[in-house]
Amino acid sequence: MRPACGDLLPCLATAPMAEEPGGAAPAEAPTYMLERRLEALNDEEGERLPTSLPRVIDAHVHLFPDRLFDAIWRWFDAYGWPIRYRLYTDRVVEFLRRRGVDRIVGLHYAHKPGIAASMNRYMADVVARHPEVLGAATVFPGEEDAGGILERAFASGLRAVKMHCHVQSFAPDDPALHEVYATCAAHDVPLVIHAGREPRSPAYKVDTYALCAVDRIEHVLKDYPTLRLVVPHLGADEYDGYARLLGRYDNLWLDTTMTVAGYLPGSDPRWVLRVRPGRVLYGTDFPNLPYAWDREVRRLRALALPEEELELLLGRAAAELFGL
Repeated sequence: MRPACGDLLPCLATAPMAEEPGGAAPAEAPTYMLERRLEALNDEEGERLPTSLPRVIDAHVHLFPDRLFDAIWRWFDAYGWPIRYRLYTDRVVEFLRRRGVDRIVGLHYAHKPGIAASMNRYMADVVARHPEVLGAATVFPGEEDAGGILERAFASGLRAVKMHCHVQSFAPDDPALHEVYATCAAHDVPLVIHAGREPRSPAYKVDTYALCAVDRIEHVLKDYPTLRLVVPHLGADEYDGYARLLGRYDNLWLDTTMTVAGYLPGSDPRWVLRVRPGRVLYGTDFPNLPYAWDREVRRLRALALPEEELELLLGRAAAELFGL
């Protein structure tokens, strides 16, 4: 159930759409959120996080080898949005740490079979250099020895898994994922899975609306009750559905990544933050941002949430989930 609008202003999720000049109906929304490249925001950034904030853990930071960062940025240049912070892995960690972020959950994903093992070795090396980073493993759905790839990654010190339905072209309830889910559950390792339908783009090889749906994630939650599952971006754009799942399942978490910045097209989902405090994590998508690194945390602070809820959101919930 949504909190009343008075609990979380402005409540744009229920606000009427403005009319075009002359009283005409608003133009029809694009079929794809990323039908065209979005523009950057030239917003100001802070020098560091305010010391009055509770412990901040960024639960959604991308850390890739340089060549993969370059390829990802080329994709964003063509189809997504301008990347404000073109920083490679060591500089990403240094940037956030110097600005007051206490711990970082480092995420990556294999876009094709056969590369996950080397990517996991890369992430293990990152963790060895930067103990403030909790590194996630990755694996390509259905690839040979998927369970073994993950087990070796866990043995190397990686303590989460990241998968991406859009990039890796799979539905979350595909039977090919059984080995991945079973391995994560057996080792009690959280799985971060981009399973929301947005941002939809014609540049993807698949229709994300055909692959991704709240019901598909609910199948996974039911079938693997000991699997701890994190869905980023508050499950965009099916906010109501994921809020419902939060109330029903104790093995589900969401993260805020990019959805509380007031940047992406669509309704304002900040009401979801209060559906089940302690089950929503602060995350940013840094460094792949078109706006200031601290934009989201400033907007969260401005909500004037109860002190305990803000503490849970900004860091304590992630600390409990990932063992930080």
